[in-house]
Amino acid sequence: MSNSNHPVTGLWQPSRRDFLQATLAAAGASLVNFSDLRVGAGELRPGGRSLILLWMAGGPSHLETFDPKPGHANGGPTEAIETAVPGIRIANGWEKTAGMLKDIAIVRSMNNKEGEHARATYQMHTGYVPTGTLRHPNVGTAIAKALTTEASDLPPVVSVGPTVGAGFLGVDYEPFVVQQPGELPRNVVGRVQGPRFDRRFSLLGRLEDQFASKGAEAVVAEHKQLYEKTRRMVQSERVKAFEFADESNDTKTLYGDSPFGKGCLLARRLVEAGVSYIEVRANGWDTHKDNFDAVKKLARTTDPAVAGLIYDLKQRGLLEKTLVVWMGEFGRTPKINPNTGRDHYPRAFNALLAGGGIKGGQVYGATSDDGATVKDNPTSIHDLLATVCKSLQVDPSIENLSPIGRPLKIVDGGKPIDALIS
Repeated sequence: MSNSNHPVTGLWQPSRRDFLQATLAAAGASLVNFSDLRVGAGELRPGGRSLILLWMAGGPSHLETFDPKPGHANGGPTEAIETAVPGIRIANGWEKTAGMLKDIAIVRSMNNKEGEHARATYQMHTGYVPTGTLRHPNVGTAIAKALTTEASDLPPVVSVGPTVGAGFLGVDYEPFVVQQPGELPRNVVGRVQGPRFDRRFSLLGRLEDQFASKGAEAVVAEHKQLYEKTRRMVQSERVKAFEFADESNDTKTLYGDSPFGKGCLLARRLVEAGVSYIEVRANGWDTHKDNFDAVKKLARTTDPAVAGLIYDLKQRGLLEKTLVVWMGEFGRTPKINPNTGRDHYPRAFNALLAGGGIKGGQVYGATSDDGATVKDNPTSIHDLLATVCKSLQVDPSIENLSPIGRPLKIVDGGKPIDALIS
């Protein structure tokens, strides 16, 4: 888990690194696989609902994914293929996703103004433009806050790869970042017996109290909160959800042997374990050069993982209460550049929604014949995020207080798209 720095001005304070090194050494960073130190695994989500975001970092081209334009100069060599829904065609290379389209809704009318990666990524995750004074929470973390009970033994938010954090919601909803899906989290190794474990935490507590007495109460309070969450997780039986030892070869093959495929399999396992929000990141979509070859390569790993996740969730009876969202920060220019690539383009792009009460087997919105403009049912970021909230039965107008006491809605603006929700 990660947490942000909180400097204490005007008071003596050793560096945060020194503090963490001392406390980790005292408590022992390898606090785990405690098979004989188990706590009760309370239900994380009273409604049983979860959100999985499949994040295509870099900005995927709509013309090479789910809004192809064959026959037009802007379409390039990309062909359109039939899907499980007559009349709906998507780009070649996405054959497995095409086979699951009865459970998927395509939004072809996404549009925005922000075309810079970091700013657009922040905005698509939070619904707010970045400012220099406030870190807004990832909407997924705010949804997790609304869905998750107080006492949970797994993190309510897990991200495979880096993502936008919980902002002012604090450490309780900061994403637990996984680098190697399919393996137990780093430092969850070894065997520390009960009394020894308790002694280590007692020593840690004394060190923290000593540090707090020097003027670092805020840092210590957050550190204690973080370690209590970590203790609950590493003592839990459900930590086994992070490894794939009990998965069949057929299931692993369904998702594909790629980091993204493994991330999607982990997402399904975490949904089963009660985690409210999981994000899985796929890099490489910033295709300024060799767009067509690059997307073909990306689709070879992304297509089976997306389709496999939706299929697996459905087979296990989890899809109805699990919303899967596929999207990136913007799209790519319809016009092909001299490097056979496509550049940043927020004016028109697409997204996928599946499960969670979404009406599958449909396309919402449309772009022009050249793919350059939205011509039907324009969909803003706020519209999409409000739809995500409604599908999970979370009120997007719920307010959380910023550090200065300002109430901020989960989604400020936009309207849920009723046509997409059952």
